[in-house]
Amino acid sequence: MTGFGVAEFQTSNYQIKVELKSLNSKFQDINVKLPRELAQREAEIKTLIGKYLVRGKIGCVVDITPNKNTSPEVKVNDDLFEKYFTAYSSLAKKVNAESNEIFKLALQSPNVIAAAENDDSVSFEEIKKVLDEALSKCDNFRQAEGGELARNLEIYITKIRSGLETVKENDPKRVEQIKSRLLGHMEEVKEKVVLDPNRFEQEIIYYLEKLDITEEKVRLTRHLDYFVEVMAEKESQGKKLGFISQEIGREINTIGAKANHAEIQRAVVEMKDELEKIKEQSMNIL
Repeated sequence: MTGFGVAEFQTSNYQIKVELKSLNSKFQDINVKLPRELAQREAEIKTLIGKYLVRGKIGCVVDITPNKNTSPEVKVNDDLFEKYFTAYSSLAKKVNAESNEIFKLALQSPNVIAAAENDDSVSFEEIKKVLDEALSKCDNFRQAEGGELARNLEIYITKIRSGLETVKENDPKRVEQIKSRLLGHMEEVKEKVVLDPNRFEQEIIYYLEKLDITEEKVRLTRHLDYFVEVMAEKESQGKKLGFISQEIGREINTIGAKANHAEIQRAVVEMKDELEKIKEQSMNIL
């Protein structure tokens, strides 16, 4: 489910900013972008994010910016610089090379210059507090979107119920039309062939039973009720709602296959349209 959260915190020397974005995905996919000094904390940060955001493609950016009035203390290792300078100068003499760049080269050599440890530097505990705030905002964003999604799903279910009511209203008419059509055919062939009334009655009953949609109407009603019940549960039930949607679709398809009636077929098409919306939105539910 999509979500967004930003949190900032200012210390005497640094500004900490955490930005979180979450996109719809079936699985949990967490990517973090950290300053170099936090590289060793990547796994821990992913674990913290995973506890809040169970599913989705999640991006997290942690930015630590020194204040403009903060100048890091620079420490020069004099002894190491002298050793580099002496070594480079000796090599230059051996090969008769120019030595005007040796000072710069020695100064840029490893571990010659380093930022001194600062007791006022940002702590990981402070970073975690900012991360928690950003996660809370992102989760609230997702909760609000989930509420809107639930309202939409209820609307889709209501429309399917309306289509089912149309089916129930027209089903008796459909049955009577089928009976009338069969009796009409019987009258047409009555003069041409000898019919066994009992056998013909059995065939009509068998035919009507094959076209009967009573069970499908009952099961569809139960599936719709169950869908609403599961939506009201506190725990995330995205997969279960997906399974119920499949069962709803199965009953709608069976009704459409059995019902040879214009109004019922129209209602079936409308119910299928609403069901597709449900299936699409169910992909965003945990």
